[in-house]
Amino acid sequence: MTHSERKKLDPSKCTLYSGGLRGAEAEFGRIAEEFGVNEVNFSYKGHQMERVKDVRVLSEEELQQGDISMTIVSKRLGKKFSQAERIRRVIQSIFHMVNNGYQIFAIGWINEDGTVKGGTGWAVELGKFFNRPVHVFDQDRNKWFTWKGGVWVEDTPRIEYDTFVGTGTRYLSDEGKKAIRELFERSFERA
Repeated sequence: MTHSERKKLDPSKCTLYSGGLRGAEAEFGRIAEEFGVNEVNFSYKGHQMERVKDVRVLSEEELQQGDISMTIVSKRLGKKFSQAERIRRVIQSIFHMVNNGYQIFAIGWINEDGTVKGGTGWAVELGKFFNRPVHVFDQDRNKWFTWKGGVWVEDTPRIEYDTFVGTGTRYLSDEGKKAIRELFERSFERA
């Protein structure tokens, strides 16, 4: 069976896990709602969200489950974070998104070293670490890439699992918006 012949998923049996931030996450949520996909947006005290639908506020104990040394995060992403404590909460909530959603979709920019720019990169790195299907729409190249065999391979992914993560940059381009919509169109019948 070819990629295009695969049966589309029933959107009402699928759940998007995200963070509801301005840009890619809010757009994933809007499109998910349009297609009838369930949605969970993880948050924490003081978190500024654009999309406040189906919010799950993480307790301090739950946040600690996703805690990791900022030194490890910085080393893995090849970047130092100037506001480590603020970023720590973001990193902790990303853990819950990736821990709940099996397939990872991110909108952003793939760096030359194979990491993804910014906090989005942590969702991608966790997805790789957990050996999950990971897909990134690179806004400079205007193409989707899938992590296969330790390298990024150009692809046209579909949502193929009933739980998935939608994350990415706050600076969503028109091409990024289009990529999200087309991903849902390839994957689901409209509700």
